[in-house]
Amino acid sequence: MSASVRVPTILRTYTDDAAEVTAQGGTLAEILDDLEANHPGIRARILDDNGKVRRFVNVYVGDEDVRFAKGLQTEIADGANISIIPAVAGG
Repeated sequence: MSASVRVPTILRTYTDDAAEVTAQGGTLAEILDDLEANHPGIRARILDDNGKVRRFVNVYVGDEDVRFAKGLQTEIADGANISIIPAVAGG
């Protein structure tokens, strides 16, 4: 399956400043593996040392937060839109 991945500004150094890239995979884990193969270093910015989505990073498949779906095992339909969104804090 091919998916479109929206990359936040802070991670665009890994994608040669591309705001959106294409990745292949049937699950979110496979998409992240493909992203890593094509954009080395990006996965470590999305996943923690335990292989889970970092606490201050949100990943959406369509409009669904993967934390409330199947996490990294969330199925990816062909043509899906995935958004990586760093949490913003402040006051």
